Amino acid sequence: MVLIAAVLIGTASASFLGGEDHEIHATGTGSVIGTPDRAQISLAIVTQNPDVRIAQQDNAARMGQVIDALVAAGIPRDALKTTSYTIYPVYDYPDKSGSEQKIQSYRVTNTVTVTLNDVSRVGDVIDIGVANGINTASSIQFMLSDEQAQVLRTEALKEAVTRAGADAQTVASALGVSISAVKTVDISMGYSPVLYENYAAVDMKTTSAPTPIQPGDVTVTATVTVTYLIR
Repeated sequence: MVLIAAVLIGTASASFLGGEDHEIHATGTGSVIGTPDRAQISLAIVTQNPDVRIAQQDNAARMGQVIDALVAAGIPRDALKTTSYTIYPVYDYPDKSGSEQKIQSYRVTNTVTVTLNDVSRVGDVIDIGVANGINTASSIQFMLSDEQAQVLRTEALKEAVTRAGADAQTVASALGVSISAVKTVDISMGYSPVLYENYAAVDMKTTSAPTPIQPGDVTVTATVTVTYLIR
């Protein structure tokens, strides 16, 4: 796992209202960059036929072959989930305006999402899918496991708290006061998975080269707003 502390930003303000607590409000943000250790790949089969039943049967047979091939390659069956299944009529477009549109065929799309705990196998999964009938590959998401996300959140929170405390201490020193206690703390945090959309599937009939996929980095951020009591 790679951790890289990023730039921190913060703000601070002080309030001195009669009859109320004297306070300093400080906000600090911490960012930590980590390497994703989980991936989700969306693989789909699209079939089309004037007879909707044939389109369905063809799609089911091909997707069954894909799933069997992935399981045979060591992908756990419970890591494969059907996430979308659609049937759409495809209409023809008559030359004459006002003419009635007619259904030309039916398009069936079956999408399976593969969840991997080993991101190095992403390219392998794509190649296996294409070799066994996948003809649409829509997206890859690189994410963090719960365990790694917790590690990165902890680091980001520490950096955010340090920044907020440093800003509050600077303001207190400049005003000639001292911090006596922490009154309130508000926390917000999150991260966005690395998303590749509409990536091109490799034609296994024309090339035997493995599909190269680089996961990139994920940034976890944390922001804390702290109210310090001063005297």
